Amino acid sequence: MGNLKVWVTGAKGQLGSAVCERLEKEPDCTVFCTDRETDIAKLDEITGFAREHRPDVIVNCAGMTDLAECERNVEEAYRVNALGARNVAIAARAAGARMIHISTDDVFDGTAKKPLTEFDRTNPKTVYGKSKLAGEQFVKELVPEHIIVRSSWIYGNTKNNYVSYILEGLLTGDTIFAPVDQISTPTSADDLAEVIMKLIDSEEYGIYHASCEGMCSRYEFAKEIVRLSGKNVNIEPLAAGENPSMVNRPRYTLLDNFMLRASGICAMPDWKTSLEKFMAGKRAKDA
Repeated sequence: MGNLKVWVTGAKGQLGSAVCERLEKEPDCTVFCTDRETDIAKLDEITGFAREHRPDVIVNCAGMTDLAECERNVEEAYRVNALGARNVAIAARAAGARMIHISTDDVFDGTAKKPLTEFDRTNPKTVYGKSKLAGEQFVKELVPEHIIVRSSWIYGNTKNNYVSYILEGLLTGDTIFAPVDQISTPTSADDLAEVIMKLIDSEEYGIYHASCEGMCSRYEFAKEIVRLSGKNVNIEPLAAGENPSMVNRPRYTLLDNFMLRASGICAMPDWKTSLEKFMAGKRAKDA
């Protein structure tokens, strides 16, 4: 990787923390991991940090990812996901840095009948998806050497992801209800961090889909989490329309990692294999 200086925003989130942990294993890499101490929605803070530290690469993992909260607070969603991305892009340009920006499968509307490539038309329906797409557009306009990474259903060692939600539900022993009509792919933050490492070390730029291989519904995902936990709890299928918090969420956002394959960058593991590895690691930590 060489003597690179890499700045990671959103470093305490599930992906940002995984990226920082992975980068810190590189002996010749200087890593700046920031979270709330630099507010990406404040241009002067972001550009000031970039000018002071002169990173070679900025990995923007910061964002407002709670879909329900985005719907309730539209202005804040755009302030963080759109203007925040713009500010990081301006900072990258000022520092002469490459930028890797993390985006989402929610930029699609969920009506597709086959896996979505980087060349398929975006048409977000949620505030979260719309604000993230606006962020993508700023990055493309402002940073010539940009990489936009779209992923899906990311989980890691922090809270506020579907795995932690299901595991917390197991503690009560109550029936867990999970949608059968939301289809995509769970993706381990550790696996995605490895992809980001390869992209940092490449001369690539553009949009890349990076999700684990395979597909499942939220219901199937929940069942696999419970199975690997070794717990015995009832899981009931639910149509997304039956849950008011899920009504507007896209139904089918299965990503095709076409550009990763075509560029020969890497192949992603199967989602079940990744989940099994993650759960084994979690059991070892809790032992």
